[in-house]
Amino acid sequence: MMFPLSRNRRLRSSNAIRNLVQETLVTPKDFQAPLFVIEGKNKKEEIPSMPGYYRYSLDTLKTEVKELWAVGIQSVLLFVKVDNNLKDNKGTEALNADGLMQRAIKTVKETVPEMLIMTDVALDPFSIYGHDGIVENGIINNDASVEVLARMGLSHAEAGADFIAPSDMMDGRILIMRQLLEQENYTDVGIMSYSAKYASAFYGPFRDALDSAPVDANDIPKDKKTYQMNPANRLEAIKETLQDIEEGADIVMVKPGLCYLDIVRDIKNEVNIPVSVYQVSGEYAMIKAAAERGWLDHDAVVLEQLTAIKRAGADIISTYFAKYAAKLFNG
Repeated sequence: MMFPLSRNRRLRSSNAIRNLVQETLVTPKDFQAPLFVIEGKNKKEEIPSMPGYYRYSLDTLKTEVKELWAVGIQSVLLFVKVDNNLKDNKGTEALNADGLMQRAIKTVKETVPEMLIMTDVALDPFSIYGHDGIVENGIINNDASVEVLARMGLSHAEAGADFIAPSDMMDGRILIMRQLLEQENYTDVGIMSYSAKYASAFYGPFRDALDSAPVDANDIPKDKKTYQMNPANRLEAIKETLQDIEEGADIVMVKPGLCYLDIVRDIKNEVNIPVSVYQVSGEYAMIKAAAERGWLDHDAVVLEQLTAIKRAGADIISTYFAKYAAKLFNG
């Protein structure tokens, strides 16, 4: 029997050769750490549905940011959990120059000035209805929402954010945000747009973390399917992404991660700007739950998923495993 002259297993025969010919290399520089911020002092609250992940008050946020920087994480994505008495249907608190998000931005910049700060721009943490926009007559009013979201993004820029990250999925919001930033001379503040954000079932633990799930009430949309994308659609993701780039987005995002890697590759093949992927709370929680039961190797699965996300085309990976994975890579 004549064996093939080319044997693919030669390039898998030792750890050294496998490392030498590895096509995808993941490092801590690829990661962005999402951070949840709360009011109070000396608070570090574990999120029940996200074991090992926490909400931080501003003083403990300082410690966390220093630790992230020390292990090679150079960017954070900020979210805030606001008190219920500050919520309304207009996003009023989101525009407060001394609000929690604005103070969190300043805290991070004062603690680690080199840390790149991106900020969530959406109304759901500030909404009595848990929606990313203003609810009127049983629907989300797109244009009224965009006006508030743009002013919210501007307030983040004024506080010191390097990038704003609109996650709302309202039509036309990137253009209005870019125009307002330019008008107010924040020309260097970038926009990372959640361009292909799907109406996914994987967001549950995140909504627990921020108390931002849509409320169950009459005349209020029960879900976010009128503005987040249908998980069955591919071509729509490319359309949304190209439109956001035309409107001024500097980075585009696909969310969630693992179930949408075909979308990541489709978009990467179409665009010439950085692509970000969000490995979301449900993906994090599933790994944690299965590992706790001994059903899988926690560290091996974490590294495999992060590698798969980068292999699909991600330039930036927003992940709750950022600090943990960085430590694994650093040995």
